[in-house]
Amino acid sequence: MVKDVVFVVPGDLATPTGGYAYDRRIIAELSAAGWDAQVLDVGDGFPRPTAAERAAALRRLGDLPKERPIVIDGLAFGVLATEAQALAHGCRLVALVHHPLALESGLSVRESAALCESERAALGCARHVITTSASTARLLLADYGVAEDRMSIVQPGTDRVAVRPRPPAAVIDLLAVGSVVPRKGYDILVAALARIPDLPWRLTIAGDRERGAETARRLDVEIARLGLAGRITFAGAVGSERLMRLYDDADLFVLPSRFEGYGMAYAEAIAHGVPVVGTRAGAIPDTVPAGAGALVPPDDIDALAIVLRRLIESPAERERLAAGARAAAAMFPTWPEQGKLFARVLEQLA
Repeated sequence: MVKDVVFVVPGDLATPTGGYAYDRRIIAELSAAGWDAQVLDVGDGFPRPTAAERAAALRRLGDLPKERPIVIDGLAFGVLATEAQALAHGCRLVALVHHPLALESGLSVRESAALCESERAALGCARHVITTSASTARLLLADYGVAEDRMSIVQPGTDRVAVRPRPPAAVIDLLAVGSVVPRKGYDILVAALARIPDLPWRLTIAGDRERGAETARRLDVEIARLGLAGRITFAGAVGSERLMRLYDDADLFVLPSRFEGYGMAYAEAIAHGVPVVGTRAGAIPDTVPAGAGALVPPDDIDALAIVLRRLIESPAERERLAAGARAAAAMFPTWPEQGKLFARVLEQLA
């Protein structure tokens, strides 16, 4: 069997988000296993492409060899329903869905409905759909008309890391990782921290501020208004080595997302033995085992503040959850394992 595949991504594959990180690692694992994995950039602007960007994407997709599986990242695929229909005959189209586009926070009802309709139509044209969690698979089955026999789950892998001991600290280092966009719930996190100013904490937020520039600006204003500027640091989009150091230095990982299709940052924190504070939104309960963290309802400032107070005040509780994280990390699949699983899905399409 010829092991050829094309990965279609919107924009730079090096973009520092969980979805692009997943794409990069799967491509790397396929390449290591002998696959010829070509990457095609269909341009920036997704998921809101201009007519010119859509036309250019269709031309690039139309030039691809028909005998290869074509894996299209959901950030683009979900808004290319017409183009997917044109390509469906004769092409082995595979949709890679990290999370449905309509579930991004900050959309109007009209925008959400339009994205849902477009993505549903596009997914109907795919030969197969790969998604990253059982939770998202259930959504696609119930709301997007994707049949179970046309869908596979290939969740992200993790790297096995040596977890360093965390001695008792006078100031508790909190870490949040993710682009500064509404869906990540940073406004909720800042509001919750403002309710526990008496406790010894400091927060580092590692994430791209450019994707949601207005969200970042509003967050800066709120942090200043609450008098927290000296306790909250924005690290921006960081490289993998710096990110690993941040996980190593963290006492608690906290990210009150409003929705996650999987939540790679939560899994990475657990892989480093860091206790997690998150929400019960989307796939987060599937990603974060009960013994490795504490989950609260999304958008619940009071509940988040109560959990943070409890964990910051109790070294014993943090260590209990850290031990749970270390145990859970040993059970997570590795990236090589998930690369092999992804490859098996592609081979079955042949």
